[in-house]
Amino acid sequence: MQHISKLPEVGTTIFSVMSGLANKHNAINLSQGFPDFGSDQKLIDLVCKAMNSGYNQYAPMAGNFELREAIAKKMEALYNTSYHPENEITITAGATQAISTIISAFIKPNDEVIIFKPAYDSYEPGIKLNGGKVIPLQLKAPDFSVDWKAVKEKINSQTKMIIINTPHNPSGMIFSKEDMSELERITKNTNIIVLSDEVYEHMIYDDEKHQSACLFPDLKARSFVVASFCKTFHNTGWRIGYCCAPKELMELFLQVHQFSIFCVHHPTQKGIADYMQEPKHYLELASFYQRKRDLFLSLIKDSRFTFTPSKGTYFQVLNYSKITQEYDVDYAKRLTKEFGLASIPLSVFNENNLDNKVLRFCFAKKDDTLKKAAEILLKI
Repeated sequence: MQHISKLPEVGTTIFSVMSGLANKHNAINLSQGFPDFGSDQKLIDLVCKAMNSGYNQYAPMAGNFELREAIAKKMEALYNTSYHPENEITITAGATQAISTIISAFIKPNDEVIIFKPAYDSYEPGIKLNGGKVIPLQLKAPDFSVDWKAVKEKINSQTKMIIINTPHNPSGMIFSKEDMSELERITKNTNIIVLSDEVYEHMIYDDEKHQSACLFPDLKARSFVVASFCKTFHNTGWRIGYCCAPKELMELFLQVHQFSIFCVHHPTQKGIADYMQEPKHYLELASFYQRKRDLFLSLIKDSRFTFTPSKGTYFQVLNYSKITQEYDVDYAKRLTKEFGLASIPLSVFNENNLDNKVLRFCFAKKDDTLKKAAEILLKI
């Protein structure tokens, strides 16, 4: 039998490559975005309690209602906006499933989707699998800013969707109020859907504010806001997230959702619903991770790497151009093999593999891990 791949250009992801090298060479792994510390035992206990209390059958298709209510309350408290828990919030198997389902629900052959590069690596394959056309726009280094004039020039009658990510992975930048207002102006009076990937919404530093798409009325009316409990509560293996959107958009989302996954692990939903009754569990996250960011940067300030402090996410980009002019993929591999420290090169996420001589390091790690990583960087 012979078969042709629907994604012929897709190979092994850089995350698998770098983590594989880290394991092989016993390196400190600051490449993939997951903590090396555990979840709150209270949350684990609440999920176990839900199992023991009988929450072991199918959840409602849109998710446990108590959890949807908790999300609605959070959105109102943080952004002064309302999403009805009955028909405007859906629990998903991680943010990636939400993103995939949104694309599948709306993108038809030859529809154009604007994405900003460097981009999270699930966007482009999802668009191509549905016959859509990827319209990439490169963010401008070193601050990874958006050229809104270029965005306007790319919009035409075929433009169906714009995908944004703020706080932005892998760069750590955030979309400003001015950025979001410009996006609102550009899409006003169009049929363009905005997919706003906001999985790092609670990781914003230096007193900056998260500019969610739901803060801008016309933008909210055309947007899916995607979020992740996995990132927020330090349990990436649980694969649970959610999305919010106006009822008329969510109805179309659910048409696909019901046949792709139907519902998500019920006891986890119930446990998180109970856990969210104490807002401090997500409100204190920014200070928790800013302390880790500041620790990491203070430890490497005398290294030959240069940086601008990350504004959001739990990633820090370091520029190595004063050390070597090697291609970033080659340097990341050499750093892992020879020095015992794994990172992620950004060129693999850029348009035409643009190499800005930067690597991404995850600081969602124990302090001891960050100190050991810093010792290596100082020696280079």
